[in-house]
Amino acid sequence: MACPPFEFPPSFVLRNICDITGSAFGLKRNAAQEQAKQAAIQWFKRFRVFDEKKARQWLHYGRFDLFAGLSFPEAELSHLETCLAFFFWAFSTDDLSDEGELQCKPDEVNHGHEASRRILNDPDAQQPDYPYAAMLWDILRRIRSTGTPGTYRRFVQAYLDWSGSQVQQASNRNVDRFPPVEEFILMRRCTIGAAMVEAMVEYSLDIDLPDYVFEDPIFIAMSQATSDIMTWPNDLCSFNKEQADGDYQNFVCILQHAYQLDLQEAVDMLTEMIGTRVQDYVDLKKRLPSFGPEIDAELSRYHIGLENFTQGCVVWYYSSPRYFRELQPLGKEQVLIELFPRVDTYQTDSSEDS
Repeated sequence: MACPPFEFPPSFVLRNICDITGSAFGLKRNAAQEQAKQAAIQWFKRFRVFDEKKARQWLHYGRFDLFAGLSFPEAELSHLETCLAFFFWAFSTDDLSDEGELQCKPDEVNHGHEASRRILNDPDAQQPDYPYAAMLWDILRRIRSTGTPGTYRRFVQAYLDWSGSQVQQASNRNVDRFPPVEEFILMRRCTIGAAMVEAMVEYSLDIDLPDYVFEDPIFIAMSQATSDIMTWPNDLCSFNKEQADGDYQNFVCILQHAYQLDLQEAVDMLTEMIGTRVQDYVDLKKRLPSFGPEIDAELSRYHIGLENFTQGCVVWYYSSPRYFRELQPLGKEQVLIELFPRVDTYQTDSSEDS
């Protein structure tokens, strides 16, 4: 991977985004988090994605159980286990293309997704041998068992969009392409899997809404706002990790490139953009039409669940050694982030596996 068309300083200041998003979104924690963690870890280890040492490091630095506990606070135990399994699958799959040898190899990224695409619409398909597809096969089975057909259909379409965006992102890396800002925003909603998350919120709460609700323009605009609000803080928090991995498909870098900003200016600009999107969501929510008392009540449950996920997501970013290693920024008004040294390959020792 070539060097980016700008140089990074040794550090930058990161504000507390949790306070910005927390002005509109609530935060809770699922009491069944520890029970779900134990069951989901045993499930994940069965697929032998990593060796024992690597698995311990990856799970320790990820703190994915905290992510699930904060993001699905009202899910009952079996649903929470599935949501945590979803995180294990999603992050381990995403890391294949975000780190190491597949960063800049779109054809190989696409090949890795083919086994998963083949099982999406075949409930009678046998569990694949490829471990990432095998994990997805079991998650799909669980979603079908209690979710509505609409929930399952939305998850499948979201997977296809996410899969395609992973390939496009690898292609951008391969040719050192920095997409225009608006193009990147649309692609980033897909690469983070925001629509899959929305389907998992549906699943976690056994939400049952008619399809026409999901087609309402205000509903769609609210969905786009929460997608950006959960995504853009990720780019702020993961920037250090990604620049060390030689990955510049990050909104901070896109803003630097588009507007010829230095690092701190781009970080500050993205921080302000997040605040604007939070206000957009608040304003849109006031304009959401009524669909009748029963549907409105179910829709309220869905939006509370999505708001909980969004805030839980941002708090997890600030809590996870995956992004900050030994630094603990949660609860601080701002923190000075010292840039990690660049690494050429994906490391497996505990100092780099984050």
